[in-house]
Amino acid sequence: QVQLVESGGGLVQAGASLRLSCAASGRTFTYYAMAWFRQAPGKEREFVATIKWTGGDTYYADPAKGRFTISRDNAKNTLYLQMSSLEPEDTAVYYCAASRSSYTSRAEGYNYWGRGTQVTVSS
Repeated sequence: QVQLVESGGGLVQAGASLRLSCAASGRTFTYYAMAWFRQAPGKEREFVATIKWTGGDTYYADPAKGRFTISRDNAKNTLYLQMSSLEPEDTAVYYCAASRSSYTSRAEGYNYWGRGTQVTVSS
């Protein structure tokens, strides 16, 4: 059983920065990729960024480019999302996801999901 636990969310003002973390535990295996998704109230879950666990290739959704940075610490089995210049439109529950075999922006490509951490950006 793989467990993903997000942390680091909170309430911040527009323009602030925040770093999310996702700690992976349980059955040990090599992830092919991990990603961050988010879901705002009344909207569908959307892709934010993904990273290959080996090699570190990254891919971002347009709203995240230039403001968010995804990274990972292989030794700690931890995924990060550094967010800067936050906007009220970034308000959402942020989810961490892991894939055994895919490097994709599609949610269907991910096998494991965390429960999410709330990020609220006030104007």
